[in-house]
Amino acid sequence: MKLLTYAINKKELTGVLNREGTFVYPLSAAGMEYRTMKEVIREIGPSELELLDHISGLPPYEVSNAAPLEDIKIMAPIPVPDQDIICLGINYLAHAEESARFKKEAFSKPDQAVYFSKRVNRATDPGDGIPSHKELTSHLDYEAELAVILKKDAKDVALEDVEDYIFGYTIMNDVSAREVQTAHRQWYFGKSLDGFTPLGPWIVTADSVEFPPKLRIQSRVNGELRQDSNTEQFIHGIAEVVSELSRGMTLKAGTIIATGTPAGVGMGFDPPRFLKPGDVVECMIEGIGTLKNPVVE
Repeated sequence: MKLLTYAINKKELTGVLNREGTFVYPLSAAGMEYRTMKEVIREIGPSELELLDHISGLPPYEVSNAAPLEDIKIMAPIPVPDQDIICLGINYLAHAEESARFKKEAFSKPDQAVYFSKRVNRATDPGDGIPSHKELTSHLDYEAELAVILKKDAKDVALEDVEDYIFGYTIMNDVSAREVQTAHRQWYFGKSLDGFTPLGPWIVTADSVEFPPKLRIQSRVNGELRQDSNTEQFIHGIAEVVSELSRGMTLKAGTIIATGTPAGVGMGFDPPRFLKPGDVVECMIEGIGTLKNPVVE
């Protein structure tokens, strides 16, 4: 099941995509008055999710205020996250190798997960522009990533229990200014410029995806395939990551964890192939969909 945040007639709503992927049904059609996706994540119950799944299978003429997909503006599913996004660095082996090559460092497989955070004042909606920030970077890069969203507070979670804490999954493009990232010897600033977090197009609920996820993940720039891997290639899996982090901090409901990117980013080519205004980046994950954004001045 796919849940989304969308706008119609200048009003922001939460809804469910119908099974054909052609219409969106507002949650209010099921008698639910959740105003934001954050409220849905924190408060929705199993019986309500079952009802939404049922409604998603109905024809549009049976659902109040059903709207064709082409008539709505799809927004980032969580437009304003409550906290920074937790990110994993070099979590695919081939990307770890290309990253070391770009930085002219000796390669070694990371024994421990590499964590960093990404500031998101406002997530970038599907279809909206990624600002080039040309005053700061000429090494603008893309990273297709599977993002995990937690449905309840997680503290001291055992490996075998992590699945019970997951609300669903979406796609994130971890846009990066590479020379800013390397100049500061940490990744926060170079990953956190305004507009650097395209997110969406919706959340696929956890019950729709096997655990751990084994999903094909790709990116394309101007239609050219750049990244092509599978989330089963994680060096550090979702259960390991959530369990480890929850031993030292409480992960609040609504926490977004970006699980890293596979090989094929711009810095991995020789010579590097960075983004420029006019380029169009598509991040695709099997079973979720496509997140598409142009680069703008």
